[in-house]
Amino acid sequence: MAAAEQKVCQNCKQSFEIDASDFSFYDRIQVPPPTWCPNCRLMRKMAWRNERTLYKRTCDLCNKSIISIYPAGSDFPVYCEGCWWSDKWNPELFARSYDFARPFFSQFSEFLLKRVPAMALFNTTATNADYCNYMAGAKNCYLLMGGRESEDILYSNRIYMSKDGMDLYTNTKTERCYESIQCENSYGLMFCQYCDSCSNSAFVYDCKNCQNCFASTNLRNKQYYFLNQPCTKEEYQAKLSKVNLGSRAQVEEWRRKFDDLKKKSLHKYAEILKSVDCTGDNLKNSKNCRSCFDFSGDNYENSNYSHYVGLGLKDSSDVYGLSRGDLLYESLSLGFESTENSRYVCSQFIKGSSDIFYSYNCTSSQNLFGCIGLRSKQYCILNKQYSKEEYEQLIPRIIDQMNTMPYIDQKGRKYGYGEFFPPELSPFAYNETIAQEYFPLTKEEAMDRGYRWKDPNIREYQVTIRSEDLPDNIKDVADSIVNEVVGCAHACPPAGGCLHQCVGAFKIAPQEFQFYRLMNLPLPRLCPNCRHYERLGKRNPMKLWHRGCMCGSTSSPQAKNTAVHFHGKGKCPNEFETSYAPDRPEIVYCEQCYNAEVV
Repeated sequence: MAAAEQKVCQNCKQSFEIDASDFSFYDRIQVPPPTWCPNCRLMRKMAWRNERTLYKRTCDLCNKSIISIYPAGSDFPVYCEGCWWSDKWNPELFARSYDFARPFFSQFSEFLLKRVPAMALFNTTATNADYCNYMAGAKNCYLLMGGRESEDILYSNRIYMSKDGMDLYTNTKTERCYESIQCENSYGLMFCQYCDSCSNSAFVYDCKNCQNCFASTNLRNKQYYFLNQPCTKEEYQAKLSKVNLGSRAQVEEWRRKFDDLKKKSLHKYAEILKSVDCTGDNLKNSKNCRSCFDFSGDNYENSNYSHYVGLGLKDSSDVYGLSRGDLLYESLSLGFESTENSRYVCSQFIKGSSDIFYSYNCTSSQNLFGCIGLRSKQYCILNKQYSKEEYEQLIPRIIDQMNTMPYIDQKGRKYGYGEFFPPELSPFAYNETIAQEYFPLTKEEAMDRGYRWKDPNIREYQVTIRSEDLPDNIKDVADSIVNEVVGCAHACPPAGGCLHQCVGAFKIAPQEFQFYRLMNLPLPRLCPNCRHYERLGKRNPMKLWHRGCMCGSTSSPQAKNTAVHFHGKGKCPNEFETSYAPDRPEIVYCEQCYNAEVV
């Protein structure tokens, strides 16, 4: 087995390590080691995924009005879902013979990426959910991006099997929840984070199996807690009667108190549950996974540098946005119908296939290299059909040619075999993609790094009410509010200047207004984009720092232990990889010390 090596990232010029297990994986799938560091590799993939930037346009086949992630005037045709899946067009008509005198990525971009029809949205089996993307089974939803089988959800991201919610991020099996982050199996939560099996609670952090709690943290199997103090049912109801979350002023006051409360609470170094030999955050049921984030479900093994996986991942590296699969590398947005021994390399939007290389939006296929839009095909290169023997003879030649004649982008970065698609070929500008959400850049920074940038369209609307002029209390809001155009409190000019992609103004939808009244919640003062970015800001970054447990440290005297710990009264010797940066104010404990106090 090869020894670990230090490399210098071709993109950011920072040093990064490729360890022995990485080399073993690269040998197994027969790709050379990466030349970009893990962080830059993630940004590069994210720059190809547009979740939330939507445009009105017409389908280029049936001419009906549609919503799309591609604006009118794109280089390629854009079809609605019905037309794209129909037999009215044939992706094989775009087939080209491979030209060994030109770099692969140049051919892929010119002959396929800029010509083959694209699907307007990735929104399958939707019912009254035209403004949703990366969804399967959305019903009566609006601006819900990422997830499956959810109903009556608005302005949310990464939602699974949930209903009747709004302004949520990464919720699973929740109902009637609002402004909640990383919650599951819960009902009636408002302004909550990292809660499991909780109900009828607000401003609650890191609680499990709790009911009727308010402004509390680190609770297990509790009910009737107010500001982390136990109450009788009558005492709790008396305290709660003095709180009116229908008032914006009171909500903001409790937000501030809740933020202070979280800083004084205990924080486990990472949300890693039922896992062995793993580093990262928000992982479950995983084994031997390194630098991974946001895994839910079961069956994760021997995988590295991967993010946002729903049902299972094995023997893979550098994957973002996946239901399940194995033997995957540098791939993005993979569908639910994955097979055993999938083996996708540098591919996007692939479902139910195997042995797919450098391909885009292909389904139920095998042995494709550099293809777009194919369905139920095998042994194809640049959408051209070959025999098995011809395909197997050509592929080694193409791989060798990709390495001897790499694509060179405008910043002088080289892309040989094993490197993901160059960002400059992405059909999206950097600020249209999720790269801007997780790695925000200014226009100048993005363009300096070789990314494209799209200035916002000038919006032709007239603000009819400023956010500061909205009634403080929901009970004072008239039905006519649904006809108003509300100015976002960030008040960003249409020309830009806000890294939150502020749209300047927004409307209150009737379904949304009914929810606020039902839940006794004040009207928002921010547009949906700014609210989304504020939720992202409450999550830790997808980055790790090496730190020691703060238990017993003189730097955290505010931590008041209530139990005997394995290390006695002195400082805990345990160290770990955590997404809490060293300069963060939270009290961060190792799992042993955290469990001694909280579980």
